[in-house]
Formats: sequence, C-alpha cells, structure tokens
Amino acid sequence: MARKTVRRWIWAWRFDVEERWLNEEAARGWVLDGVGYCTYEFKSCEPGEYAVRLELLQNAVDTNVSQEYIAFVEETGAEYVGRVMKWVYFRKKVADGGFELFSDIDSRIRHLKRILELVAFVAGGNLLAGLNMLQYSGWCVINLMFAAVLGYGTYCLHLKKKRLEGERVLHE
Repeated sequence: MARKTVRRWIWAWRFDVEERWLNEEAARGWVLDGVGYCTYEFKSCEPGEYAVRLELLQNAVDTNVSQEYIAFVEETGAEYVGRVMKWVYFRKKVADGGFELFSDIDSRIRHLKRILELVAFVAGGNLLAGLNMLQYSGWCVINLMFAAVLGYGTYCLHLKKKRLEGERVLHE
C-alpha cells in the first residue's frame, strides 16, 4: 500500500477548503490516514472510496464528552483518523452511505461560532501582546501582523455565519 505525507498550512477559517482538499485527494485515490500539525498522512485507496470530514470540538478531545461524541460518530460507520488540538478528522466509505457531521443549518452555525470564538480569542491575544511589546519593535510588529491576519479570518467567519443565518431565515 502506497503512502504519502503532505505538509500544508491551512488557516482555521478555511476549514471548508481543507475538507474539500482532503476529499479531492480521496477522489484521486489518497485517503487521509493520519494528521499532525501542518502534516497530513495519506494512504492509497480506490478513487472515490472515502469521504472525509473535520470538526472543531467544543471541548478538548480527551474529555468524556468529546470521547462520547467520537464514539457516536464511529457508530455511524465512520473512522476516527486523528486530531490536531480540538480539530478531529473522520473518514467513511462512500459505499456505506452519506456522511455529514452537521445535520442542519443550526449545527453548522454553532460550528462556525466555535471557530469564530477561537480565532477571535487568538487574534485578541496577539493584539494585546503586540501592544504590550511596543518597545520591542520586532516582536510587536510580528504580533500585530498576526493579529491583523486573524482579524481578517474573524471577519471571513463572521460573513460565513451571517450567510448561513440568512439561509436559515429563508427556510423557516
């Protein structure tokens, strides 16, 4: 069985792009088989054999509530592939039926809110750190630049959430 490793940085607010990329790899015959910080392990499979999903959990992966959730997803026939911090990755054979982690618009909005809160928190921390380091111009600039990038991500997530909230109103 052939294997490959890909190192790639994907911003948290682009989780949908990451999931699409992982599914494109599966469609080409490379299914996700392990994850690490900016590292994706793939193994060969039949093209289109698997669907891949990812989610940012509310709680740390090692808590009981998260372990129960992972077990619940596995009961649907999905396989837990791994995690990076609170992000979890699953795969499921397409032949075993549909595979969605979010059953409705409200669950997708709650997921976006979790990501939005995380990104905004880290952006705020970098902003404060940058402002507190004004006398150290190099570190100040790095923190403020990172805060600006994360601020952009917060804005992108906010727009995605608003779009979903608009869809929800249309379907009510």
